[in-house]
Amino acid sequence: MKYQSFRAVALALAVAFATAPLVSLPAAAETAQTEESRARLVQYEPGVTDLAAIAAQETKAVVFFFATWCPNCILTLTELSEKWSDIEPDITVIIADYDTETDLKAKYGVTYQDTFVLLDKDANSAKLWNAGGVAGLNENTR
Repeated sequence: MKYQSFRAVALALAVAFATAPLVSLPAAAETAQTEESRARLVQYEPGVTDLAAIAAQETKAVVFFFATWCPNCILTLTELSEKWSDIEPDITVIIADYDTETDLKAKYGVTYQDTFVLLDKDANSAKLWNAGGVAGLNENTR
């Protein structure tokens, strides 16, 4: 039970940390970038998050599988947080918990945490890659 509580807190902190740039961009950057011109971040919730609807939009949908115990995942979330404004504005990043989203992992063939999955317009896997941070996210979605 302690482990589940720790994981819930760690997940909440990781997502809050990753979303921080969406809320508090520096004033100059906030003025230059409207909300429509920024990448979006969505926390995956089974039964709530509609990946098909997100993938069908004009933005590119990318699911990021992270684990709270994974040092690479923490580094990736940190970089995404610090460099959110460098992510291409037509990308929606959906964050999914590697340890709990077993059905989603199976659907996309994910076998390793710190994995990104680019979805096609039908929410099928178009491309998988590990790590790479902001540069990898931008390059792999072109």
